[in-house]
Parts: sequence; structure tokens; C-alpha cells
Amino acid sequence: MLSFSIDPVAIGQLVAVAVLPVLVGLVTTRVTAAATKAWLLAGLSLVSSLLAEAIRTWQEGGVYDVGAGLVLALPTFIGAVAMHYGLWKPTGVSTKAQDTGPKHLAAG
Repeated sequence: MLSFSIDPVAIGQLVAVAVLPVLVGLVTTRVTAAATKAWLLAGLSLVSSLLAEAIRTWQEGGVYDVGAGLVLALPTFIGAVAMHYGLWKPTGVSTKAQDTGPKHLAAG
């Protein structure tokens, strides 16, 4: 027997992986230190992973597994960094996101 199902929580997390680098670009400027952007992306990855596990727990009516949420944060962060350097930066989306971000934070 063969089954094919798509987990909506997993799809949501994949979308988050693609969107998080752009979100970081929207809330930072070009002069923001790369380390600050990396920490912000790591924090957002952690929050989205813990939220995904909370949604899964709510849907299934089970027990919240903090370990699963924490473990999911690492591939989320790695995937978001890969999306930034592999797609968003070469296509110029990262630059455009930072240009539309908060102007009052820009130096100069």
C-alpha cells in the first residue's frame, strides 16, 4: 500500500525558511552588522520552529515536545541562510528588502 500526504505544518515551515531572510532584510539596513542579522535570523528560526511544534501539538492534541521544536530550529536556520545566499542575494531581493526597510535607522 502507498500513501501520499502533505503535512500543512511542514509546508508552513518550508515557507518560513524562504521568507525569513527577506523579513530580516525588511527590518534591518545595509549598515546593520552581519552578526546582528545572523542572530536575528537565528532567533526567528527558533521562534518559528517552536511555533510550528505548538501548532502540531494543538492539531494532534498531544504533548508539546520542546526537543522537536529545538531540533527543527537548526535546519530552519541553515535553510534560511542557504535561501539568502543561494536565491535572495543573487537576485537582488535582499537589497530591495533593505531599501524598503526602516529609513530612519540608516546611517548618514
